[in-house]
Amino acid sequence: MVAMAVLVSPSFAFPASHAIVPTNLVPESDVVMQKVVIPMHIPPNPKLPFGCVWGAVQNAAPGYPVEIEIYKGNYNKPIYVAQANVTSDGSYEKYFRVANTINGHETNIFEGDYTVEIFKYVVNSNSGSTT
Repeated sequence: MVAMAVLVSPSFAFPASHAIVPTNLVPESDVVMQKVVIPMHIPPNPKLPFGCVWGAVQNAAPGYPVEIEIYKGNYNKPIYVAQANVTSDGSYEKYFRVANTINGHETNIFEGDYTVEIFKYVVNSNSGSTT
């Protein structure tokens, strides 16, 4: 009952006049997606319990994160999906766990060869908009 009251209560909503509206967005029609595919290998005994996907976006579309999908073998569905925010200099990074230790027992979450698909959103250089 309490959860329903919270969902119905209008006091948690901000009036439209208090909403934060980004001013540097470009029209969606001027944004194009670029796809980059890279191989990734995680060794059987990684030195650190995490991995990282990082890079940069040239002419990044403001407000659009980078999307990262990791595939194992010939699977058609990604086994890991994440988003990374693009910083003001165009860089991004996303850390993820590759190994886990529970009660002194180490388990590899990722091991072997993978394909990483990175989707970047950029301002179309043929459009009239700039960032």
